[in-house]
Amino acid sequence: MAADDPATPRQSPLAEARATFDRNDLTAVEAAGVADLASGRPLTADDPVRVASISKLVVAMAVMRLVEDGVLDLDADVAETLGWRIRNPAFPNKPITLRLLLSHTSSLTDRIDYVLPLDADMSHVLAQPAAWDAEHAPGTFFRYTNFNFPVVASVMELATGERFDRLVDRLVLKPARVDGCFNWSTCGEEQWSRGVVLYRERQPTKDEQRDPAAACAVTPARDGSCDIDANWQAGRNGAIFSPQGGLRISVKGLARIGQFLLNDGMYDGVTLLSPESVETMLEPVWTYDGTNGETQEAGDPHAGFMCRYGLATQTLATSVDGCRDDPFADGRERVGHAGSAYGLKSGLWIDREAGTGVAYFATDVLDADSGSHSAFTRIEEELATGKPMSVEAAGAD
Repeated sequence: MAADDPATPRQSPLAEARATFDRNDLTAVEAAGVADLASGRPLTADDPVRVASISKLVVAMAVMRLVEDGVLDLDADVAETLGWRIRNPAFPNKPITLRLLLSHTSSLTDRIDYVLPLDADMSHVLAQPAAWDAEHAPGTFFRYTNFNFPVVASVMELATGERFDRLVDRLVLKPARVDGCFNWSTCGEEQWSRGVVLYRERQPTKDEQRDPAAACAVTPARDGSCDIDANWQAGRNGAIFSPQGGLRISVKGLARIGQFLLNDGMYDGVTLLSPESVETMLEPVWTYDGTNGETQEAGDPHAGFMCRYGLATQTLATSVDGCRDDPFADGRERVGHAGSAYGLKSGLWIDREAGTGVAYFATDVLDADSGSHSAFTRIEEELATGKPMSVEAAGAD
C-alpha cells in the first residue's frame, strides 16, 4: 500500500530529530515535537532516546575493540568462553561463533522471549529446542534475531569479568565522548530526566517513568525486585541491559558514532578502532539471493527491508529481486543500521564514498504508514532524504 493511498493510516510523529554530518563536522541539526506529553517538554537534539537496534552496531564496536586487544576471537566457539554448551540441537557439531551471532546467521531465533528477568539463567533458556532453527545450520541462513545479542553480551562479560553496560561505556561511549547508556543503568539523573518517552498512538510505551529513584532500569527479577548488584553474575544473563536495543543516546551522539565509522575508526583526535576492524564490521557477511534468508524481522510486514548484513551493520540499496532497502531512493550504497521498537523508528547511515551521513529518529510512528519507494516507513524515507519534518510546528534546535 503506497503512502499516498487514501486508505493508508497517517499520523504525524510526536517527536523527530535529525543530524547530518560529514567526516569533520555536523552539517545540520533539527529537532521538533514533544519529548514527553505529560509535561509538554519539547524535544531537543541533545535528549537521549532508546534507539532500538542501532544499539547492536555500538555493541559490535565494543566487540571489535576486544578482538583488537586479543581478548575475543570472532571465529572461536563461544562455548569455550561461556563455559556451557551452546548448540543448535539439530546441528550439534556446528559451533556458534561471534561472527555468526553478530551477523544473524547463528540459527538462533526469537521464538522464545529474549527479554529475560534480572535473575534468569540464559543457559537454561537457550537449551530449549524452540530457541533454534531446526531447518538451517549455523552459517547458512540469515534470520534477524534479537537473541543473538544477549549471547554476545554474556561472552563479553565472561571474557573480561566486567558488567556489559559498564564495559560498552569504557570501550566505546566514554572514549568517543558520547553521552549514553544501556537501559539507563550508567546514565545519571540529569540524562534520565531528559529522556525521550516512546509512544504508540499517543500512549506511552517506554521510558515514561521520570523518577529514577522509583524506576527499575532493567527488567525486574521474577519476584519483582530490582537489585542489579545482588543478581548480576558475569555471563549468566546477557539480556539484563538489552544489548539488542537498549542504548539511550541523542541524535547528536549517534552522528558522532557515524563520524568514527566514516573516518575508519579515528575521529576528533581519538582512535576508537583500526581501519581493518571498521572494514570487518561493515563488509556484508550475508547477501540475499532469494533463498538464503529472510528480508524482514519476524512479524514485520515490510519484506525486502534487509538484504545485506555485516557485523551488526546493514548495507542499503541492494540490486536483487525482492529487495526494497533504499529509503534514500538514489541507488547509493550506504551502511549503518535501522531501529524499530515501541513506536520509534531510527536510523544511522553513512555514505563512505561521499563522506557524509545522517542520524535520525521519530516517535509514535505507525508501521502501517508505508513508504512510497522502499520497505521503510514514510517517516523514515522523509527523514533519510531530508524532507521537512512531519510533526506540527516543526523547527530547528
